[in-house]
Amino acid sequence: MYEYLIVGSGISGAVLANLIADKINKKVLVIDRKNHIAGNCYDYKDENNITVHKYGPHIFHTNNKEVWDYLSKFTKWHYFYLKPNAVIEGNKVSLPFTLKTLREVFSPAMAERIENKLLSAYGYGVKVPILDFQNSTDEDLKFIGKYVYENVFKNYTMKQWGLKPEEIDPTVTARVPVYISNDVRYFQDKYQAIPLNGYTEMISNILNHKNITVKLNTDSKELDLNNFKHIYYTGAIDEYFDYKYGELPYRSLRFDVQTINKEYYQNTVVTNYPNDYDFTRITEHKYFLGEKSEKTTISIEYPEAFEIGKNERYYPISNEKNNSLYNKYLDEAKNNQNLHFFGRLGDYKYYNMDLAVERVLKLFNEKEK
Repeated sequence: MYEYLIVGSGISGAVLANLIADKINKKVLVIDRKNHIAGNCYDYKDENNITVHKYGPHIFHTNNKEVWDYLSKFTKWHYFYLKPNAVIEGNKVSLPFTLKTLREVFSPAMAERIENKLLSAYGYGVKVPILDFQNSTDEDLKFIGKYVYENVFKNYTMKQWGLKPEEIDPTVTARVPVYISNDVRYFQDKYQAIPLNGYTEMISNILNHKNITVKLNTDSKELDLNNFKHIYYTGAIDEYFDYKYGELPYRSLRFDVQTINKEYYQNTVVTNYPNDYDFTRITEHKYFLGEKSEKTTISIEYPEAFEIGKNERYYPISNEKNNSLYNKYLDEAKNNQNLHFFGRLGDYKYYNMDLAVERVLKLFNEKEK
């Protein structure tokens, strides 16, 4: 009955299902072993009538007009800029680290002196990786690079990835910038928004097609995969092959979701705690869609190692050893011309939502169009 099986109803699986159903008029079965669609984008209304992002904060942002226009067919948007805080030396300051943060952290005289040196050396509107400052002959510029590394990056990264400082890839550190600007938005993409009625409704609209059937609480192991001409798999590639070459490592997250009996808990949607406590950040969900309630809902986010059967896979741990292991599974997959892996788990690659959609648009054009 179905030529196509798509495993996973997250944004990657949903978009591909829609393209196949709509563009080439084929029937598609979409399965998911979770009890809900939308994967890690899933959100829901809680008892306080607040939309909660179950798997952590999701803000859609992109410069890709094709991706924006495609998703805009399935949702209206609540335009939203992420402007997080971080607690540094006991004070809440703005992130990313900008000229504004500089003035929040240091005395006026010191901030002005460093700001003038930054502008003189690099100009305005430039993102300077913190490692670049170590090459400077100016002691103030060396200091600011070290300050951001020690107070914003190092301890947060150790918590997030479970690594010691010496185990952190220098190329990761190199991407952490000081933004010589007063633009306090975390992203600078042209399009930034959250679906007006939530991600779950947007994904539901994408899957709402006469040629698409969705079955939840369903594992691919329960099906005879030989009944399908084409299988697109967004689950973990190592799990599909029963870990024959070993497990691909991931980091996971645990969320402590709480109702707080006051209107607001914090003054912005996300506050990072790089240096204090075992958690990395607190999200206050009512900010996402500007919802009103006498109470508020927060999620406290604890990074942890992924363990099969205990928690969810979130972040692939990309390094030479793990990528080599992934390539073994990818080579195995090439033995079946009708089997395609994609998405964050299938590609063993972390995707922002826009890049996940972009990947699917390209995949469809390569394989099906």
